[in-house]
Amino acid sequence: MPFFTISGSDFVEMFVGVGASRVRDLFDTAKKNAPCIIFIDEIDAVGRQRGTGLGGGNDEREQTLNQLLVEMDGFNDHQGIIILAATNRVDILDPALLRPGRFDRQIMVHVPDVRGREEILKVHSKNKPLADDVDLNVIAKSTAGMTGADLSNVMNEASLLAARNRKKQIHMKDIEESIMRVLAGPQKKSMLVTEDDKRITAYHEVGHAMVGTMLPNCDPVHEITIIPRGTAAGVTISIPDNDNNHVSRQKLLDEITMSLGGRASEEVMLEDICTGAVSDIQRATKIARKMITEWGMSEKLGPVNYGGDSDEVFIGKDLMKSSGVSETIATEIDNETRDIIEDCYAKAKKIIEENRDKIELIVKELYKREVLTGDQFRILAAGGTLEDEPQAA
Repeated sequence: MPFFTISGSDFVEMFVGVGASRVRDLFDTAKKNAPCIIFIDEIDAVGRQRGTGLGGGNDEREQTLNQLLVEMDGFNDHQGIIILAATNRVDILDPALLRPGRFDRQIMVHVPDVRGREEILKVHSKNKPLADDVDLNVIAKSTAGMTGADLSNVMNEASLLAARNRKKQIHMKDIEESIMRVLAGPQKKSMLVTEDDKRITAYHEVGHAMVGTMLPNCDPVHEITIIPRGTAAGVTISIPDNDNNHVSRQKLLDEITMSLGGRASEEVMLEDICTGAVSDIQRATKIARKMITEWGMSEKLGPVNYGGDSDEVFIGKDLMKSSGVSETIATEIDNETRDIIEDCYAKAKKIIEENRDKIELIVKELYKREVLTGDQFRILAAGGTLEDEPQAA
C-alpha cells in the first residue's frame, strides 16, 4: 500500500500557518490514497508539549501540533490511514498526542541482548571475508550495551584495519581493536608522551584494574593501555560478561570504588595526586548522587525521590518548577554523597596498599608493553609471569 514518510521538522517553518497547511495537505493526499501508511520521523520536533513557549505570543509549532491532533482524531472519518511515528524523546511529547485514538500503542526499542547482537553481527558481516578464528558469539558477549549502529561501526572499523594491514581476511584481533576504537577512540601513537606522564598513567590504570579485580561485583578487565585513546592518556576497559537489567546497591558501590582506584593508586604508590582523575571523580559523584536522589538507596534519607528525574532541563516545563527539596535535605544529600565517596575511596586505598608488590610488577610489564589484555593482567595479578611476547606494535 502507499507509504508516506515525512520528518517532524518538515512541518515547522518560520512563516505562520505553513506548518498547519502542510499537515492538512499530507492528510488530504493520504485520504485520496487510502488505505495507506503515514510515517512521521522525529515527531518531537512538532509534538513537544504545549504551553512551554517562553515569552508568550503565537507559537507556530503549537498551531502545527493542534492541526495534527485534529487530523489524527477529529470529527472527520480517516478510516484506512495508519499513522506511525518515531522519537528518542517520548518524555517531552504532548500528552494529547499519546492518548488512545491517536497513538494507541507505544513500542519501546531497547538495545539488543546478546542473541540480538549476534544476529545483527551476522547481517553486518555478511559480505565481509571473515577468518576462521572469528567467533561472532564471543564478539556478541563482549559488546554488551552496544546498539545496532555501534555493531555496524565495529565491523566497518575491523574491515578498515584489516585493509590497512594488507590482510585479505578480517581476523579476531582486528575486531577486538575495532571494539576498543568504538568504546574509547583510536590509539594516538604519534602523540608525544613524557616518561613521567607515562609512569603516572601506568600506576593510575593498573590501580583501576587491581581494585576492580579485587571487588566481586565489577565487570572483568578486558584491556589496559597507556597509549592515549580519544581524550584519555590511558584506558582500562571493563566489559560485562552478561546483560543484567538490574543493578544492585553493592555493584554500584563497587563501581564507584573502581572509578576511584586510579586516584588511590597515585596517592599510595606515587605519594602524590594529579589532574588525570577528573572524569573518574565526575562518574563516581554522579553514581553516588543518583543512588540517593533517584534510586532511594540512602540509609539516612530513605527510599524517596528528591527530584533527580533528569540531568537536563526542558526549558519552559522545568525552568520555573520548584525542586521540592528543602535546604536541610539538600545539605543531607551533599553530606551523604561525600560519605559514600569517602568510604569507597578508603576501600580503594586499602586494596592498593595490600597489593603493592603485584601493582609494581604489573606496572613494570605495562610500561614495557604499553598494552595488557585482560588475560595477561589476571595472570600477573595472580602472581604469575608472562612469557616473552612481542611488544605492542
